[in-house]
Amino acid sequence: MADSANWYVIHTYSGYENKVAATIQKTVENRNLQELIYDVRVPMETVTEVTDNGPKNVERKLFPGYVLVKMIMNDESWYIIRNTRGVTSFVGPGSKPVPLTEREVMALGVETMEIKLSFEVGDNVKVIDGPFDGNIGVVDEISIPKGTVIVNISMFGRELPVELKFNQVAGLEK
Repeated sequence: MADSANWYVIHTYSGYENKVAATIQKTVENRNLQELIYDVRVPMETVTEVTDNGPKNVERKLFPGYVLVKMIMNDESWYIIRNTRGVTSFVGPGSKPVPLTEREVMALGVETMEIKLSFEVGDNVKVIDGPFDGNIGVVDEISIPKGTVIVNISMFGRELPVELKFNQVAGLEK
C-alpha cells in the first residue's frame, strides 16, 4: 500500500514549518492514520557559519515555508493536511496537489534507493541494450549518482570507453 503513496509539497506560513510537521505527525498518531500519511519532513541542511566566536555548524531550512509529506492522496488525507493550522496550500495548480516525481525526490535527498550491482570496477560485463548490444567489455568506472557505468569495449582493434546506464549492462558469471 505504501507503494501508492507519493511525496507532496505543502506551503506553510514562514517559520511554522516545524510546528506544522509536528501537528501533522500528532494528528496521524491520534487518529491512527499511518496507512494514509507515512512521513512528514522539513528538509534541512547543515551549514557552517563563521562568527566572532569562530565557526559553528547550524541547521537551516532548505526550503523555508515548505514541508514535504509522503501520503496517499484522498479526501480524508487532503482534508487533514489542508486544515492543519499554519498550512496555506498544497503546491500545484489551483487546488489540485501535484506529487513530486521520483527524480525530484531523489534530487532532494528525501528518500534514497539502495542500488545493488552485479558487477564492480574491473569486471567483465555484457551490454544488453542500446547500440552496443551484445558487446562484452570491462567496467572502468561506476557513477552511482548518475546511474551510469563506463565500460571499455574492444572495437576496431581499440579500446572504446562507452557510458551506459546501469540497466544497459549485465555482469557475467565469475
